Amino acid sequence: MADTVPQSGKRVIVLAGGIIESMEFLRRTIEEMENTVVICADGGCRHLRLIDVVPSMIVGDMDSVLTETLDHFVKKGARVKVSRAEKDETDTELALKEAIALQPSEILILGALGARFDHAVANLHLLVMGDRSGIRTKIVDENCEIFIVSDEWEISGAKGETVSLFSFSSTVRGITLAGFEYPLVKGVMEVGVPCGVSNRLAEDRGLIAVDSGYLLVIRQFHL
Repeated sequence: MADTVPQSGKRVIVLAGGIIESMEFLRRTIEEMENTVVICADGGCRHLRLIDVVPSMIVGDMDSVLTETLDHFVKKGARVKVSRAEKDETDTELALKEAIALQPSEILILGALGARFDHAVANLHLLVMGDRSGIRTKIVDENCEIFIVSDEWEISGAKGETVSLFSFSSTVRGITLAGFEYPLVKGVMEVGVPCGVSNRLAEDRGLIAVDSGYLLVIRQFHL
């Protein structure tokens, strides 16, 4: 796995150091992705130790990973890229940059939410970095997926699933929603007015289109 580089249509997992409640969820997500490349942000690799999976790369200042765990993965063939401790980027940002450099069709960020709310907010901002790169980038956990829409995005889900939308720039214009209980045509959302909470899919697919700005979308997997 350590030398696997995704070709067109493949996806990359960025594994951050936040909370993952279900190791089965992590294992299943990795197994369902063909030729998976997993890039760990520092202590995120501890999750893989629990399910006996070797990451392709571990990136960061290594302040949140045990030396024994790091040595274990190095012996298994994982690449390690150590950054300096004093830096502007978070470890997850460094891992995302490595993922973007592989030019996959999609990047999933796991372990991005949890007890450190500041890191969770920082990870939401990384979705904009992914969007700017032209690669579909999502934060995913057992309960939801989170992504940024700046042009057009089709959701495949289940009728009745909750989908909430928030302006992630000062103003988002030209918002069109199709396949939702509360559709919209060329609407506008602004920061400070959370009017997009708790919409629902009216079908098993929904279309979100935006003319300008960044729209943050949260789809809950469970009703």
